[in-house]
Amino acid sequence: MTRTELMGAAALAALALTAGPAMAQDCERGALDARYCDADGDLLADTPDDEAELLDPETLIFAYTPVEDPAVYATAWSDFLDYLSEKTGKEVVFFPVQNNAAQIEAMRSGRLHIAGFNTGSNPLAVNCAGFKPFTIMASEDGSFGYEMEIITHPDSGISDVEGIRGNKMAFTAETSNSGFKAPSAILKADFDMVSGEDYEPVFSGKHDNSVLGVANGDYPAAAVANSVMQRMIERDVVPSDRIVSLYTSQTFPTTGYGTVYNLTPELQESIRDAFFSFEWDGTSLQEEFEKNGEAQFIPIDYKGYWDVIRKIDAANDVSYSCQ
Repeated sequence: MTRTELMGAAALAALALTAGPAMAQDCERGALDARYCDADGDLLADTPDDEAELLDPETLIFAYTPVEDPAVYATAWSDFLDYLSEKTGKEVVFFPVQNNAAQIEAMRSGRLHIAGFNTGSNPLAVNCAGFKPFTIMASEDGSFGYEMEIITHPDSGISDVEGIRGNKMAFTAETSNSGFKAPSAILKADFDMVSGEDYEPVFSGKHDNSVLGVANGDYPAAAVANSVMQRMIERDVVPSDRIVSLYTSQTFPTTGYGTVYNLTPELQESIRDAFFSFEWDGTSLQEEFEKNGEAQFIPIDYKGYWDVIRKIDAANDVSYSCQ
C-alpha cells in the first residue's frame, strides 16, 4: 500500500469513530432513505439547515469507482486531487475501494466525502448514502457516455446473442448497470432469456476481470462497459483480436461525480468549482481518460440523466432500500 493509500486508510479509520447514525426525519423524501429529505423534488438529499449536522472535515476523502487496478487511478487522479486541495484549502486523500458496496457504505457512514460512483450504483448511492452527483466526464464537444457490450472470444463457438443460451454468462456485480442490470433486462426483454433458466450467471467482481476472463477463454461471454474495455485495449492489457462484440446497447451516462449531502454549502461549492475550473491539458487525468475521448467535466442533472437507469432498475425489480 502506498503512502497516499495508508493516509487514506488512517483518515477513514479516524472518521469511522466520529460518524454516528443519522435520525429519521418527518419530511418529503421520495425514494430516499429515512435519514434524508428532498423538499425541492430533485431526487437528491437536501443539505441540512442545522449547522450541527454539517461536516467540514480537515481531510477530504475521495474514492473512484472500483474498476481495474486501483493503483492506476491513484496516479491518474493525483494532479486533480492536488488542485482540489488547493481550491478547498484541505488535504485530499485518494482511497481505493474494492467494490461498490464498500464505497456506498463508506459514504453512508460518513467516511467518504467526494466520489465517482459508476452508472449502476449511482441511484443506490443517492438513495442510501446521500450522494449528490453534479458532474460527469465529457469530450471536447460535450458528448458523453458509454455503451454496454456483450462480448465473447473467437474460440467460443458463439456467433450471436442467441448463442449464449445454455452457456455461462459473466456479469460484474449486481449494482453495476452495464455489468448486470442492463444486460439482464435486455436479455430477458429482447431475447427471451432468463438468468438461471436459459443461461448460467457468474460474477467476476469487476469489468476488467470480465474482459480478461473472456480474452483468456475463462468465460464464453460477458457484459461489460465498453469504456473500460477500450482503456484496457489501449494500454495493451488485452489484445483486441481476443474480443468479439455480440451486442452494443444505447448510450448510458458514465461515472457520476459528486459529494456527500451534508458537507457545508461553502465546501460543496468549492468542490464543484474545482471540478469545473480544472484545466486538463498536460495532467495525469488527461493522460488516462483521453483514451476514451474525455476532456472536461460538465454539469449534470441526476433526475434527468439517470432516468433510463432508474427505469432499468424498475424492470429488474431493483430496490433502493438500504441494508
